[in-house]
Amino acid sequence: MTTHIFDLKGTWTKGRNTSGHITTNNLSTRVSIPEVMDGPEIGTNPDEMLLGAASTCYMITLAAMIERSEIEIERIEVDSKGYVDVENGVITYKKIEHYPVIYIGEEPDEDLQGKLKRLVQKAEESCMVTRALAGNVQVIASGEVRY
Repeated sequence: MTTHIFDLKGTWTKGRNTSGHITTNNLSTRVSIPEVMDGPEIGTNPDEMLLGAASTCYMITLAAMIERSEIEIERIEVDSKGYVDVENGVITYKKIEHYPVIYIGEEPDEDLQGKLKRLVQKAEESCMVTRALAGNVQVIASGEVRY
């Protein structure tokens, strides 16, 4: 077994309605509570970052599965949405939806359309972040193919 360790350094200044800063090997950004949750909206926030982790993991997993299936594509564009409920002061991340659009160079036949639709679902089930969220956050993927 191989274990990979990822490191994040964080600082926070004063109370709830201020901001902090996080740094990783490839990311350096300010963080705060979002305005929709009565925060100052300085930099990003945990809700966006969780959505970013889920979306990038999904996109990379889908690209790898398409490549392993030896299907030539031009690009993938993913629109992801995160749904957070606030009830009685309790904040719960409920659902993430991914809407990938897979661009290929020519009109796909039925067989290729079917393969790509299966890969859209399989990538959602196989993504490491989706598996980490299992049982807590519903993750859904539905996509389309364009040429």
